[in-house]
Amino acid sequence: MVMGTAERREAPEDGGAAGATARSVREAPDRGIPAAGPDGQDGPGRERRIRADGHGEPEERSAYRPLWTEEPARRRRLPDPVRTAAVRAVLVVAVTLIMAMVAFLCTLAGSWLAFPMVLGSVAGTVVATWGVLDVWVTRQVWNQRHGVVSVPSSTARAMRRERRRARRQARSAERAQERIRRRGGAGQLSHP
Repeated sequence: MVMGTAERREAPEDGGAAGATARSVREAPDRGIPAAGPDGQDGPGRERRIRADGHGEPEERSAYRPLWTEEPARRRRLPDPVRTAAVRAVLVVAVTLIMAMVAFLCTLAGSWLAFPMVLGSVAGTVVATWGVLDVWVTRQVWNQRHGVVSVPSSTARAMRRERRRARRQARSAERAQERIRRRGGAGQLSHP
């Protein structure tokens, strides 16, 4: 008789009854409902381990497992304008493909709807091409304005410089206000 790993693990070594095998008994049917009250017995997220032979004190261990584990994103989220253009392009391409399929089926069936659907599919192909190009252009423009500093013609460098200057001015104004507060308001008028 061939035994798998699970059977070998649970099978007794000497051929007798399994004495030391532990099994888990869940006290609470639901994760959020405590099995017993505040008198020190089992609570939510606790599990009782009872020896299989029924002898000995039951031992307790924490059985809390989160419902999900957060993983870091592989890629950063697309900028809002680029994502909007991408969603628009996907919708236009999907509608165009549906129209082309309906035009093909209407042609096979010999329906009068075939010709208008073919015209719609041609127009949809033009619009879908524009939508895909719009995604590419929007992405390039966003990178040019906000991200790519290594290109000499990039406007991102000037924008970052302006932001840095504004942050510096805000910090110096904050420090000046802090100095005035520390001096106890000396030299400050009673009303602003």
